[in-house]
Amino acid sequence: MKKKKEQEENLIEALQLMEKEKGISMDYMVAQISKAITTACKNAYDGNDDIVVQFNKTTGKIEARIHKVVVEEVKNHNKEISLDEAMKINPTVNYGDKVGIVLDPRNFGRIAVSTARNMIRQGIRDGEKEQALNEYNDKLQEIITATVEQVDPETGNATLRLGKTIAILPKNDQVPGEKLEAGDMIKVYVVSVKTGTKGPKAIISRTHPDLVKRLFEAEVPEIFDGTVEIKSISREAGSRTKIAVLSKNADVDAVGACIGPKGQRVGTIVNQLGGEKIDIIEYSEDPVEFIGKALSPASVIGVELDPSAEKNCKAIVPDNQLSLAIGNKGQNVRLAARLTGWKIDIRPESGAFGTEDKKEGSAEESNDSDEDEQIDIIEPETTGDTDDNEQ
Repeated sequence: MKKKKEQEENLIEALQLMEKEKGISMDYMVAQISKAITTACKNAYDGNDDIVVQFNKTTGKIEARIHKVVVEEVKNHNKEISLDEAMKINPTVNYGDKVGIVLDPRNFGRIAVSTARNMIRQGIRDGEKEQALNEYNDKLQEIITATVEQVDPETGNATLRLGKTIAILPKNDQVPGEKLEAGDMIKVYVVSVKTGTKGPKAIISRTHPDLVKRLFEAEVPEIFDGTVEIKSISREAGSRTKIAVLSKNADVDAVGACIGPKGQRVGTIVNQLGGEKIDIIEYSEDPVEFIGKALSPASVIGVELDPSAEKNCKAIVPDNQLSLAIGNKGQNVRLAARLTGWKIDIRPESGAFGTEDKKEGSAEESNDSDEDEQIDIIEPETTGDTDDNEQ
């Protein structure tokens, strides 16, 4: 009796520990244990599943009762019981009634016990998967802080711990040039959650444009409360990001709010992105104005919209600004095109390309970073020639 009581106490402790460490509720596991016992009884008693399992959460005692029908002549001992035997359990029973008989799990048989054990193990695995899925879904399209556990020296993929779960950050979703090491605390963006045969899987990224968006929401109160809205973002991770913002309050400067006092707000975000350059631009419903600003730090003389093609335009820049407008290997015009949603052709004011600038800028040109300073702030009224201003 003492040994049985100790086993019951150990069961309670095990369930409480599982709830604390794995997040699998005791009620869930009790349901899995009850299900396993019911299946074991059914296998041991010729398909009789008229079973009631009771679990005492205080003592840890589990009691299972199988119901049998009282009959005159017992033909199936697994489902029927004689009146004499039934009256030993309940003196008031009669033919046709059912009586509940307390079961001893030791009588289930080896196969039934093995089946029950496997069902409980599967229940634990399913509970862990559900817990992981809930944890991922709670953070879907949000930023979470993760700890780097290890980095595969061959693939470069990083294994991260996200709370109680593990996720893989592929090499191509890491910021180019960023070197991760075990123990590093990094911020990642949960892009989506997929469920497969091995359980839920979080698709995480450090290169997704919305990572920058969430960082601004966390750092800039005016964005968080809706006063300033992020209209669009274009990003080449590790190199440069352009972000277009709009204030819904005429008294609030959207660009200034994002910069922060002495550039502290945007500076914090730049540091979290490993020095990635950020151009902050005021959004405009006027495509001519918006495209002109998006091409900063180059100054734009004019923007001509092509009426014969959807969202095609030509941007005219001073001859000495051509390289700046295009950017190194086309990065500046490529990011501007993504930011505005327009295909942009860069043309020099003279109408002729020099020997160094024989190709026009377009969104299809290859990726690289230009040689500008760290942060470009695009003021709404800026129209003259400017270089990047470090904030």
